[in-house]
Formats: sequence, C-alpha cells, structure tokens
Amino acid sequence: MIKKRVSPNRDKITVIFEIPGSIWAERVNLVGDFNHWDTESLPFKLGRDENWYIELELDVGQSYRFRYLFDGSHWRDEWQADKYVPNPHGGYDSIVVAELPPAG
Repeated sequence: MIKKRVSPNRDKITVIFEIPGSIWAERVNLVGDFNHWDTESLPFKLGRDENWYIELELDVGQSYRFRYLFDGSHWRDEWQADKYVPNPHGGYDSIVVAELPPAG
C-alpha cells in the first residue's frame, strides 16, 4: 500500500510504503530510482501494528520506478502503485508519482 501526504518541505511529497506484516520476511528493502537501485540502503521497519513500513520525501511531480526486495533475493511489485512498466529482466517495475491525489 502507498500513502501520500503533504511534506513540510515545499518541493516534496511524503510517501509511505507499507507491506502487511502477514508477509513473512527477515527483512524488506525498498529499491528503486530514488536510491539508484541499491538493495540495502532503504530497509523497512516493523511498526507497532506489525506491518512493514518506510517513509520517503520525494520530489513533487516526479515518477519513480521501484520494487520491494524480501530477504535479499525475492522481488515483489506493489500492486496498488500508480503505474507499472516492463523492466529489462522480463518483469515489471512499479511506479510511484510524487503527487497528492485530487481532492474530493
């Protein structure tokens, strides 16, 4: 699940990526354009509600490819992403657009 909210930084959007705690893993990493596809730099945390989450500040209006990496070897997509695009490995990358949804 992806949630977006206004950031205190004027040119940013706060994006929260959340994965249900029912998906068992020792660790989960967020990997994508925003961290140059580094498989270790953005680890999720387990929240009090037992769900995995990570929060990023992203540049307003930009689109970012990303995927989730479980235990350093299992790639997963976010099926509630804003868009999807084929990747060069025969799968798909999820896309998050750093914009708030229209009000109303």
